[in-house]
Amino acid sequence: MRDLDEFRASVRQWCHEHVPADWRRAQTGVPEEEFVAFQKAWFQELRRAGFAVPHWPREWGGGMAVAEQIVLHQELAVHDAPRLVLAFVAIHHAAATLLAAGTDEQRRRHLPAILDGEIWAQGFSEPGAGSDLAALRTTARRRGGSYVVDGQKVWASGAVHADRCLLLARTDPDAPKRHGISYFLLDMSAPGIDVRPIRQATGESHFCEIFLDGVVVPASDLVGRENDGWRTAQETLGAERGMTMLELAERLGNAGFRWLVETCTRPGPTGARPIDDSLVADRLAAFETELTGLRALCRELVERHDAGTARPADASIVKLYYSELLQRATDFGTDVAGPAAHAELRKPLSSGWESGAWALDFIGSWEWTIPGGTSEIQRTIIGERGLGLPREPRTAR
Repeated sequence: MRDLDEFRASVRQWCHEHVPADWRRAQTGVPEEEFVAFQKAWFQELRRAGFAVPHWPREWGGGMAVAEQIVLHQELAVHDAPRLVLAFVAIHHAAATLLAAGTDEQRRRHLPAILDGEIWAQGFSEPGAGSDLAALRTTARRRGGSYVVDGQKVWASGAVHADRCLLLARTDPDAPKRHGISYFLLDMSAPGIDVRPIRQATGESHFCEIFLDGVVVPASDLVGRENDGWRTAQETLGAERGMTMLELAERLGNAGFRWLVETCTRPGPTGARPIDDSLVADRLAAFETELTGLRALCRELVERHDAGTARPADASIVKLYYSELLQRATDFGTDVAGPAAHAELRKPLSSGWESGAWALDFIGSWEWTIPGGTSEIQRTIIGERGLGLPREPRTAR
């Protein structure tokens, strides 16, 4: 591992030279194709520096020590670098799945393609299944050397731009729910796939529905064993923990908090500043304290995970804390910004959840308390696995 002070200085210098100037303004309200082109170009800029996939193994273009990854994400957040929104599923979820359960041929085919800009979506959630992923009803029937898939997926982020999709489908309808599911690498250009963007309350259409009608998937695109997809899916979902949460926490604690401070210190129509109100000042100080705690908690989670000492509920604690703090902070920003915040109808798509368009950020923040396990589910995990509380008795229906 390199000297961390020297590494931090080199990353800081790189950010000064390569983070696009005024990218937030330039990327606000642009057409989808321009957003996609910007995201792909920024990914390649990071790749050339060795910063795009630091968490991957060295033989696939990563190999950065955990302490260096922490420094990298801290500096990218401090310098307000764009988020890798489109590449997120590919470099985290798809890569984690391939590295943990994929074949050598699947890794050779897809990991270099991801580095070249291949976009992935995640086809897990379904209408009517709620938070019970094991209740999925999309089917995959074996036919010779292929599977024929029929069904529907929903909330697939970025699917309209995706080249590939991580797909869960039921291959044994008679098996217990978690035992009859298989995991596939779906080619989004295959016949029978219809992707429909969902217009959200923020005006964006990031989420999509995926309709599958007789889609043929080669058996070579099955990940792991047939009917063992539930276990493989846990590797995918595990990628949402650890370093990805640290990145989000650092961004919220830097760009997000800077936006809060600027909003609180900006004079209003009468010349008064929100921060002159002692209640606003107290809440701003409380947010700074909470954000400091969140960032420390994320660093501890990453270090525990690397050392093999992570506890069963650690990831749930971080996910719950981040998502609800994000919601409170953006709600506070909306309150302080006043009526002007509700007239802001556009935000830079590459900013994530801290754009400074407070009403849009607040509406978008609700997304984080639902996917990857709702806040209610996280509290159950913390209670049962973290605190050892007895499971809530289930009443017969």
